[in-house]
Amino acid sequence: QVQLVESGGGLVQAGGSLRLSCAASGWTASINAMGWYRQAPGKERELVAVITRDGGTRYGESVKGRFTISRDNAKNTIYLQMNSLKPEDTAVYYCNAKRTVVISTSEYWGQGTQVTVSS
Repeated sequence: QVQLVESGGGLVQAGGSLRLSCAASGWTASINAMGWYRQAPGKERELVAVITRDGGTRYGESVKGRFTISRDNAKNTIYLQMNSLKPEDTAVYYCNAKRTVVISTSEYWGQGTQVTVSS
């Protein structure tokens, strides 16, 4: 009932920048938070950044100060501006949405977009 489509991944050299986008469709009116997670081969999925509908944000410690999450509520879209990229940022980046109605909560995931940072 909620679909997420990521875009903007690719190959970039260390120190460069990329901007990811995630567009939500379907039953988007009740989405109260969206965010980005990433997973590298052989590692567990980790939080990158989340943002609530009213603009509150949270970042993973490893990206704080380098990445910025933002949103356009009218378009049901979030963005991740990634600056000063490092090889350790290489991973598949997944968009996440949390939908809450009263006391019921559901989560949704996009297919992911590959980010590769070369040194």
